[in-house]
Amino acid sequence: MNIKSLCLTLMMVLCVPANAVAKPILTVYTYDSFASEWGPGPKIERAFEEICACDLQFISLDSSIGILGRVQLEGVTSKADIVLGLDTNLMATARQTGLFATHGISLSGRTVLPTAFEDDVFVPFDWGHFAFVYDSTKLASVPTSLAELLAAPDDLRIVIQDPRTATPGLGLLLWIKSVYGNNAPKAWAALAPKIVTVTKGWWDSYSMFLEGEADMVLSYSTSPAYHIVADGTDQYKAASFAEGHYMQIEVAAMLKRAPEPELARNFMNFILEDGFQAVIPTTNWMYPAGKAALPDAFDGLIVPTKSLLFTPDEVAANKADWVDEWQMALTR
Repeated sequence: MNIKSLCLTLMMVLCVPANAVAKPILTVYTYDSFASEWGPGPKIERAFEEICACDLQFISLDSSIGILGRVQLEGVTSKADIVLGLDTNLMATARQTGLFATHGISLSGRTVLPTAFEDDVFVPFDWGHFAFVYDSTKLASVPTSLAELLAAPDDLRIVIQDPRTATPGLGLLLWIKSVYGNNAPKAWAALAPKIVTVTKGWWDSYSMFLEGEADMVLSYSTSPAYHIVADGTDQYKAASFAEGHYMQIEVAAMLKRAPEPELARNFMNFILEDGFQAVIPTTNWMYPAGKAALPDAFDGLIVPTKSLLFTPDEVAANKADWVDEWQMALTR
């Protein structure tokens, strides 16, 4: 019986098809809209799996801030190989955790950004400018600067996001701080009567705007391109502000204790390849960080006269105080 059992076991092993062998799993933490069926995740997953002989799995979290919080909570026990969706405002805090590895990739000549970007841990994958979006068929008087927005009648209704939970909300905080400096509390006090609500995430506020509950919403200068492609309408516009617009650069990084380090490094390099970058404009609705063609819908978007951006270290050193300042100004 033992010989028969052994023979049967050998036969079963020999009959297992090659494609039944488990593939290595590459785990990427990202924000939910990136991994959603309409986001870039599914297309990027298919493109990378064609060349990696692996199973790429995106784990969805509620925001960029949520991604970093999850990794900090898990520490060295994290199952993630890569985090994708942090931005320059979170880079210094992420680096200070000591959880992330150097990528060993040369970024020289591979990125197309409005500002120089060289980093041995983080690889940029897209970028854009924050802007207030409005419906041109409904809003007749559109502010052309932050100053005009602050001075607008209090019946102008706007919705924004919380800087503690949403990257656009943090972007507006830094935008106003970069323009008004020590006078930022006065700027927030002037803006406060126009704010319908402060939402936890971007979609909460954007859906309110689309439902007519606000005249303007804090979003991105690229948001109108979505409506042109998906809805066939150009009625949604981004207001161009004379002081300039705050910029966001989104980045990815691999963990030091990545379960699949070789795959992780390959994916980090793949981020700047066409299989990743070409997907970004019409799925994540941002500008690609690499050299990829833009759709026609991007041709008519506003082009800020100035890109505003604090360094990662400046944000890390001052963020807590600036958030406290924001809270106090809005609750007076």
